[in-house]
Amino acid sequence: MTPLLSRRRLLSRLVCIVPASLAWSARADGPRQINWSELSPKDWDAAKALRGVDLAALQDGDPRANELLVKMREAADNAPPNPALAGSLIRIAGFVVPLEEARGEISEFLLVPYFGACIHSPPPPANQIIHVKNAPPSQGLPGLRSMDVVWVTGKLQITRADTMMGVSGYHVSAESVARYTGATK
Repeated sequence: MTPLLSRRRLLSRLVCIVPASLAWSARADGPRQINWSELSPKDWDAAKALRGVDLAALQDGDPRANELLVKMREAADNAPPNPALAGSLIRIAGFVVPLEEARGEISEFLLVPYFGACIHSPPPPANQIIHVKNAPPSQGLPGLRSMDVVWVTGKLQITRADTMMGVSGYHVSAESVARYTGATK
């Protein structure tokens, strides 16, 4: 085999290997797009407090119904996060619930999975609320309003925050916050 032929083989193999490895590298280093169900541990049962309760037998104002509501709120506020996601660079879409705003720009908010959460309805479980702060904190989001849908990208931390709008089980210092334009992979 001539040196020229072996160089050609080597180059032809590199032409195939290098782009494939670069594509793999980009996926491995980039954020992982997650959905809301991944934030709950697989073994967590959101309806555990309701097991064995005959809801049809309860009337409005019944002290047992009020006790059950308190138990359900406590369970939701203490919903466990998914430890497998701790420290992951993630990308997730959700609705904005503003917490801090200055000069018309939101700098801190809760990200929630559905419209009206924390505002027109009770907050979701803590493992379904992400407390988001923009990084750097001096950069607000002009034109962003309550319940706008956004993509948030950043490192997901398991950190509990008790805010006036709900209890969050996660925190993200956002690398980017962008208006939602549809699902992408």
